[in-house]
Amino acid sequence: MLKGLGGLGDMAKMMKAAQDMQNKMAALQSDLENTVVIGESGAGLVKARCTAKGELTGLDIDPSIFNADEKEVVEDLILAAIKDAQGKAQDKSKEEMEKLTAEMGLPAGMNIPDM
Repeated sequence: MLKGLGGLGDMAKMMKAAQDMQNKMAALQSDLENTVVIGESGAGLVKARCTAKGELTGLDIDPSIFNADEKEVVEDLILAAIKDAQGKAQDKSKEEMEKLTAEMGLPAGMNIPDM
């Protein structure tokens, strides 16, 4: 393409690779916003829904656990489900970033900052 211009051909190639990486990162970020993970606690009595970016989007609480005498237990179950969902979201995000870096030929474990 830019043959005969010395290092400019390599520079154009690097710029194209950077643009491709930016486009793939934007697509990945969008996918993570639309990917839902579910965390659970209390053997499924409390479920928390989260995007793979870690945004809490909903809770599902089995009505059988509503007992005024067990308020602290219910609160603990809710927190545990949220933490489980957020942990799964973080794992999913990391997994997808690792796929992207491998696909682009970048070294394993290379941390690309979130956009």
